[in-house]
This record gives sequence, C-alpha cells and structure tokens, in this order.
Amino acid sequence: MSNARLLPIQSTSPLPSQDKPAGAPRRASMQQIFRAAEHLFGRDGYKGTSMAAIAAAAGLPKANIHYYFGTKEDLYRAVLENILVDWLDDATLWIREDLTPREGLEGYIRAKIAFSRDRPDASRIFAHEVLQGAPHINLFLGTSLRIHVQNLDKVFTAWQRAGLMRPVPSTHLMFCIWSMTQTYADMNAQIVAVLGKATMEIQDYEDAATTITSLVLSGCIPAKN
Repeated sequence: MSNARLLPIQSTSPLPSQDKPAGAPRRASMQQIFRAAEHLFGRDGYKGTSMAAIAAAAGLPKANIHYYFGTKEDLYRAVLENILVDWLDDATLWIREDLTPREGLEGYIRAKIAFSRDRPDASRIFAHEVLQGAPHINLFLGTSLRIHVQNLDKVFTAWQRAGLMRPVPSTHLMFCIWSMTQTYADMNAQIVAVLGKATMEIQDYEDAATTITSLVLSGCIPAKN
C-alpha cells in the first residue's frame, strides 16, 4: 500500500430514496442536480444559493428541482446526507478485518484526501453546517453516523486483540483522520497561501497523504508490524 496513488473518487453511493420510480433519465437528472447543488452550496452557502441558480447550473427547469426535492431545505439536507453516505462508504471499504491496519488506514486516509481534492465543495458544505450546530443533519449524525463509527470500532478492537494495532481510542482516531484530511478542502485558501501557489498540485496532495499516513501509522501500529 505504500506506493498507492490518489485516484479520483467514483462514488457508488445511492441517492436518497424517493417515492417516485428511478429510471435512467431520472437518475441522470438527479445526479446533475446534486453536482450543481453541491458546488453552489459549497461556494455560496445555504442562504446565498437559490433554487433558480441550481436549476441554471444543472441545465434543468426549476420545476424539475422542486419535483424531485420539494424545497431548497429538502435539497440541502439531501446533499449533506449524500456527502456523508459517500464518506461512510469509504470507511466501510477500507476499515475491515480482512485488511491489515496498515492497509486499511492508509487506504482510508488516501480516499479521504482524494475526496478533499476532487470534491472540496462537499467538505466545505459539511464544515459550514457543523459550525452552525448541524441543524439540518443533527439526527443523521446522532444515529447513522454514530452507529457507523461504533461498527468501525469493532474492526479496530479486532485488530487490537490480534496485536496488530495499539490500544488507541478508535473514535478519537477517526476524529483525527477526519480533521487532518478535510482541512485540505476546508482550509485550502490558507494552505495555498503558505505554499505560495494559486492551487494545490497533485504532488501536494500526495505529500499530504504520505505525511498523514506516516503520523497515523507511527501512533497506531506496533513496531513489529
């Protein structure tokens, strides 16, 4: 895993369930709406984004947006939950017992860095929502996300019992990984200013992934492993 490269994320996460049948044209339209809404909510915030602007960016009639999602608040909540589902999918893919802690942690860190690189607006939407007290997704955080993190703890516990990982509190480990990887999206303006660049380059993201991985593995993996 040490030579793994950052790859663009190809999310297979399901869209929020709807009562209406989801044919191919419908799925395509909803993906257009999600992409446009994620970009505009990330750039302009919830209050600064209108349904008309999302419709224009998606290249769809405004009526279509209301048909699929109802209100702006409903769409905003769906975008947030879709982001979280994608993040949870990455954790499920990498934090599992059939991988070693070294493989799982490095793969997960690289996936998180790739997400910050490829979908920075998504990370910023989430950060802004949490800074406001998570009014739209508090229930999701306290149920789905909490249960997911508890399930990940079972994997970490299995690794620790097998002597493959130090007894690190898994929940706080996840907090650290989230903070270190998402900062490359949330605090990107600060990072590029310090680096003296207009934008981060591929090598910068590679350096970030390598540095974070080294720090995490040094603290979590016993020397013999």
